[in-house]
Amino acid sequence: MTYTKLASASAIVLAATTLSTKANAEDLTLCWAAWDPANALVELSKEFEAESGHTMNFEFVPWPNFADRMLNELNSGGKLCDLLIGDSQWIGGGAENGHYVKLNDFFDAEGISMDDFAPATVYAYSTWPKGTPNYYALPAMGDANGWFYRKDWFEDPDIQAAYKEATGQDLREPESQKELLQIAQFFQGREIDGKTVYGAAIFTERGSEGITMGVTSALYPWGFKYENTPGSYDMEGAVNSPEAVEALEFYKEFYKTATPPGYTNSYMGESLDAFKSGQVAMAMNWFAFFPGLYADPNTGGDKIDFFVNPPQNQAGSTLGGQGISVVSYSDKQDAALEYIKWFAQPEVQAKWWELGGYSAHNSVLEDPGFVDSQPFAGDFLEAMAGVQDFWQEPAYAELLLAMQKRIHDYVVADQGTAQEALDLLIEDWTEVFEDEGKL
Repeated sequence: MTYTKLASASAIVLAATTLSTKANAEDLTLCWAAWDPANALVELSKEFEAESGHTMNFEFVPWPNFADRMLNELNSGGKLCDLLIGDSQWIGGGAENGHYVKLNDFFDAEGISMDDFAPATVYAYSTWPKGTPNYYALPAMGDANGWFYRKDWFEDPDIQAAYKEATGQDLREPESQKELLQIAQFFQGREIDGKTVYGAAIFTERGSEGITMGVTSALYPWGFKYENTPGSYDMEGAVNSPEAVEALEFYKEFYKTATPPGYTNSYMGESLDAFKSGQVAMAMNWFAFFPGLYADPNTGGDKIDFFVNPPQNQAGSTLGGQGISVVSYSDKQDAALEYIKWFAQPEVQAKWWELGGYSAHNSVLEDPGFVDSQPFAGDFLEAMAGVQDFWQEPAYAELLLAMQKRIHDYVVADQGTAQEALDLLIEDWTEVFEDEGKL
């Protein structure tokens, strides 16, 4: 057969395949939060559309409304979402309440192995009950709470000299939580370039999850545990341990002595704004935002650098990130599973990282060039090796609201002591677990 005839035959087969695909094409809707990685996913998904013939639609909800909007959708059996990138804490409820399709048979049939993904992300984003080989999501977006700082200020000789005089130490990336606070207090109220600046932007928001995500960045390095024995719901002496009390007192001191005035209800957006406007020397936020921060024309580039959440008694970072699930109420589950299969491919995962998403695939994370691929890549790997997550129980929303209230009341509203706040939190959580039949 000549090349021309071969090419013609191939074109006919391709046309027939395309027609067949288009005839079975679906309009899929993927639901997630509205943030930078979601924009990257839209770009990435154009390749899936071209390959599959399916059309991707996206429902992105701002973070403060994301949980309420999506959990209401799931609890009502709604059909808006065919695919959902839901928070790690939702996996228990998604599984037990039948919201998510169990993926084990699909993974087996398609040769998708969870061993190909970072263990911490499989445990946190995919499994229920925790640690069992029962999978309700594919790890989609690795994330943790980390830190960024004004590298140009840290390297300024006058500022370095002033810090040395004030503390007797060299100004550097902090190597402990207490050193982090010391640096933040040094910058608090300091004048730089004719402007008064402050130490750091931390999370204090009460309405959704903010202050819990912030305070656990101190609690985990001090050694905080939710239970004495995993699965026991035995919280007395764990949640309110001396180490937990000390960490909570530390976070309140940080808030009171080293943050911008008026930041009583701050979360992701406020942290980014404080840093980009030049108000603060340091800020905490999710690694998901780091590509955008590095690209910022005013405070990015050679003016910024990044560090993992510092240890205290141990390493510890607050887990963020999400898995991608097929919603059980969808009428387009086969097409949604096609998307999962496509997204799980190593070459797609590599592109996902390039575009600004955080792949959890080992082929990406263990690539020899990964650490040097972005200035925060090495910190991301270190953070993911020491992450802890909030309760992933089906009643996680009630558990979270209780912690939001108790911690905010103590840290921001000056009510009671740290010991009292944690004791009351145990009472709240005990009531929830009793109502759930767990105690």
